[in-house]
Amino acid sequence: MRDLQSIIMKEMHVKPMIDPQKEFEEIKGFLKSYVKAHSFVKSLVLGISGGQDSTLLGKIAQLTVDELNNEENGQYEFIAVRLPYGEQFDEQDTQDALDFINPSKRITVNIKPAVTASVKSLNEAGIELTDFQKGNEKARERMKVQYSVAAANSGIVLGTDHSAENITGFFTKFGDGSCDIAPLFGLNKRQGKAILKYLGGPDHLINKVPTADLEEDKPALPDEVALGVTYDAIDNFLEGKKISEHDQEVIQQHFVRNAHKREMPYNRFTWPK
Repeated sequence: MRDLQSIIMKEMHVKPMIDPQKEFEEIKGFLKSYVKAHSFVKSLVLGISGGQDSTLLGKIAQLTVDELNNEENGQYEFIAVRLPYGEQFDEQDTQDALDFINPSKRITVNIKPAVTASVKSLNEAGIELTDFQKGNEKARERMKVQYSVAAANSGIVLGTDHSAENITGFFTKFGDGSCDIAPLFGLNKRQGKAILKYLGGPDHLINKVPTADLEEDKPALPDEVALGVTYDAIDNFLEGKKISEHDQEVIQQHFVRNAHKREMPYNRFTWPK
């Protein structure tokens, strides 16, 4: 089991400890480098949920855009996209996140009509989705909207996937797991929290209980309940620390079972023979 932990740690690129300021500068530098290397990019697009991850990346994206505009006298912008499914239970948190980020532009798209229409069309075709599967429908609709916003604004879509999420496959394939670039990869949950604290994020968002909030039968279900393991245990695992055998087994099972989510689509030339 220890050997698998070493393999996973190498793949996830998490450092045993970080300097939040240095890590922030590295992520910002990566974003700037990518934008400069792709002349078509004039905007960065990200869905803002009111959670730690999107608040962190949104703030970094806006600071990156500000710096690029100062250096190049450019017209870059960060577009923060609100994607509620009807009324969001933690809407105030989302507004607090937006106020903290202070994005170049705010857009709100209610995905409920589109998801309802999609589910209705599937029902008419004889396809009945479970509540869990409908949750994936919501995640994919949100990503579709972000790509539409990016297409209309010469932009790219940012993804909030980090290593503590990636290791467990706790994302929807071709939903929130899709993006053009994933700047937070290589961080675990507590490291992201430390960077957000360094940037002056609101305490109630830094310490907010993480939830995907996709299932209507289980509203605001905490990630840690859904995963069956705490983020502290996942973070310790990624930092090479010893954790309980039970937690290690749960984490490694998630990693192996959800390997397909971390792979690009195969073709007949890339499939291992």
